[in-house]
Amino acid sequence: MKKRYSYLIKPLQICIDILVINIILFFNYGNHNFTLIFNLYLSFFWLITSYSLDYYKVYRHTRTLRLFTILSKQILVFTLGYFAFFGVFNESEVFKNQFIILLIILSITSINKFLWFFLLKTYRSLGNNLRTTVVIGYDQASKNVIKLFKSKSNLGYKYLGFFSNKEHKNPEFLGKFKTVYDYVTHNEVDEIYLSLTGHTKEQIKNINKFATEKNIILKLIPDTIELYSKNQSVEYYDDALMVLNVRKLPFDFVESLYKKRIFDIVFSSFVCVVVLSWLLPLLWIIVKLESKGPLIFKQKREGLNGESFICYKIRSMRVNKESYNNIHTSKNDLRITKVGAFLRKTSMDELPQFLNVLIGNMSVVGPRPHIESLSLEYQKEVHDYLKRHIVKPGITGLAQISGYRGEIKKKSDIKNRVRLDIFYIENWSFFLDVKIIIQTVLNVLKGEEKAY
Repeated sequence: MKKRYSYLIKPLQICIDILVINIILFFNYGNHNFTLIFNLYLSFFWLITSYSLDYYKVYRHTRTLRLFTILSKQILVFTLGYFAFFGVFNESEVFKNQFIILLIILSITSINKFLWFFLLKTYRSLGNNLRTTVVIGYDQASKNVIKLFKSKSNLGYKYLGFFSNKEHKNPEFLGKFKTVYDYVTHNEVDEIYLSLTGHTKEQIKNINKFATEKNIILKLIPDTIELYSKNQSVEYYDDALMVLNVRKLPFDFVESLYKKRIFDIVFSSFVCVVVLSWLLPLLWIIVKLESKGPLIFKQKREGLNGESFICYKIRSMRVNKESYNNIHTSKNDLRITKVGAFLRKTSMDELPQFLNVLIGNMSVVGPRPHIESLSLEYQKEVHDYLKRHIVKPGITGLAQISGYRGEIKKKSDIKNRVRLDIFYIENWSFFLDVKIIIQTVLNVLKGEEKAY
């Protein structure tokens, strides 16, 4: 697979803009005591506004008019924030020539914006940073897309050919629909453009699933009479040609991963400092008084991308070999100690997993991690089971607060767990995590029948 560096473009643009702002302020205001605060304020404000206004969401197919629009919004909001600083801190006597300094900042960042835009277009027109594409379908809309790829080299698309349900003598014809999967598997393809005309819902569903599994971008070429769902967003190529962008999952956006990780660190740090710092020594004494063995029970579990990690729990059983294999804990299990029964009933045995969260191999909320032997068993029984592995496992999850925790007695138990885990992954939001955490606490307080 060809190594790409496109993902570095946006971070590099951000760093350069922030550097420009700080250099301009430093050379104009020097080492004044208040300069550092002003630098930090403007840098932070620039990051907030650029994120909120999608300032850096510029793609190879972005129109020039769209560039002017996002630039104008950024200039307006940043200008308001710039002068708001002087209104709050009343430092206008110290920081003179504020308008000129602002004009310099906005001029250089704007020039930088257009330079990136047009230099990348020129770079792509020379045959670099190309996205390889195939088209499925050969109706008029598909032909318009193909024509665009072939005529606009500065968009940076390398068109490989098309697939159709009908045979064609055209040298660009790659085969019928059913051959798409084999071709894409054995060739480097970055994006698939699928015409909605002439394809069944089942075919569209299957190609969407295939593209997701292969990490390939799927875009839909609509017929003008089609109705579009909220799961699709409209994109315009070359100011006129419209395609539908298939909605990405929440965790396909790096912003979602950052939000979740920051929350995990803050929340887990709070629990470790406020709760575990005094509770673990106390539990060490209580657990040791009833049975011999370590306080912390360690077990290999499957985590992100199916990779193994050591999961921590407070030992709730007498030391036994069966704890490390695929033997489920059952109701009235003789291996569980009296203290252990209380720990399980209150879910206190899971508390050390906040250390797993801080380490980075778990999250506060997510699908519960399974041991490898059980995971292999469930893969055979449950379709899409492996989708659970695209996110970090959690201490609690949507399945757990919905009544599917503890012992798995029948096949429907694991199927329902997986169904809810996948729903969580596809519909994640910060507030969904908060809701799950609150419901978990409420469930613990009122007691759960399956907590044994």
